[in-house]
Amino acid sequence: MLIAPLDAFTAVYHRASGITHLLTEPAPQILAILEQAAVSLDTLLGRLGQDYELTDGTPAALAARLEELVEAGLVERL
Repeated sequence: MLIAPLDAFTAVYHRASGITHLLTEPAPQILAILEQAAVSLDTLLGRLGQDYELTDGTPAALAARLEELVEAGLVERL
């Protein structure tokens, strides 16, 4: 993936599909954490809460964002 910040959005080019996605927070931050290592939902939520100011920092909201990234093909469910 190629990632480039664009004001309020982050452009993510997914080489495998040839699709460019425009993401808003916290999706780019989620990708940055998952790029380092696969982590549990609780660990991911904790890391995001430490490093970023989340407007909706609930497990359900994070699970929904993760599902969107899975559907877009940007992350894989383990």
